[in-house]
Amino acid sequence: MPPPEVGVVTITPGPVALTTELPGRIDPVRVAQVRARVDGIVLHREFREGADVTNGEVLYQIDPAPFKAALDSANASLMQAQLLAQRYQPLVDVNAVSKQDYDNAVAAAAQAKASQETAAINLGYCTVTAPISGRVGAALVTEGALVSQTAATEMAVVTQLDPIYFDFTQSSTELLRLRRELENGTLKSVAPGEAKVTLLLDDGTTYPLPGKLLFSDVTVDPGSGMITLRAEFPNPDHLLLPGMFARGVLEQAVDAQAITVPQRSVSIVAGGTSTVMVVGADGKVSGHIVNIGRAVGNEWIITDGLKAGEQVIVEGLQKVQPGMVVKPVPYNPAGTNGPAAPMPTQGS
Repeated sequence: MPPPEVGVVTITPGPVALTTELPGRIDPVRVAQVRARVDGIVLHREFREGADVTNGEVLYQIDPAPFKAALDSANASLMQAQLLAQRYQPLVDVNAVSKQDYDNAVAAAAQAKASQETAAINLGYCTVTAPISGRVGAALVTEGALVSQTAATEMAVVTQLDPIYFDFTQSSTELLRLRRELENGTLKSVAPGEAKVTLLLDDGTTYPLPGKLLFSDVTVDPGSGMITLRAEFPNPDHLLLPGMFARGVLEQAVDAQAITVPQRSVSIVAGGTSTVMVVGADGKVSGHIVNIGRAVGNEWIITDGLKAGEQVIVEGLQKVQPGMVVKPVPYNPAGTNGPAAPMPTQGS
């Protein structure tokens, strides 16, 4: 009988990005509560609920009549005070009026100017505008409602949706382990500012635009032992909405010389010992005890027990035993029988 064929992979160390998948929630970058800054009756609502608005766009119109009257009165008082100060100016030089009277007139003109500016500001507050660009929510007051500056009546909420934040947490224990591996040279750190985050949505799809890690919190939550992380994602189509749950895949570091094998090639026996079957140069099978690290996709990272160039059996494990002579062929992950099929010749 010829030796049985087995599908093998040849160990070739190479760089592997180490990632961590963590749950989190979508949060807005900015939220602006639009509140009344003057007392009055709402005359008009100028926006459509749920629409996108731009910074400075008019949202409400409060009855301006009393504030326009106050501004007219302030303008008249300012004109009167300025005329009096102008009339006193040449008279004080010839001692026709006292210096004190002239100073009082100048001060009264300055006070009238301040009152006029305050009246103009209050009149401007009758036109309620969006303080930021974003999506406006439900109208919290209607036409005819009395709003109050003292109570700071909330009228609407505008939420910025592009870009948007993804806030999640990670175990402090996991961060300490990663830091130790970076310090002893086992791992090569991803460059600052280049840590990429991929978002997995609740329906199982992957968000098409990558995000970037912004910061790690400087404190650990004493109740949970978790550290808060934040990533920023572009959101031009407003697909991500505040409050949505998602899972972030964070690329934390790179193992420059990682040894990986398909998970199906590793057997874990009683006691937690992990073994793989290796084909030697003479074609004989031998078992190797290995230490496995973290999973990367459908592969294990092997931290000890294998070296470059060795051939690990992936397909055909059920028909081999240590000491047997086999015929190794390259493992074909897409095939159902393991060994790679020969390439068809021209014209076949």
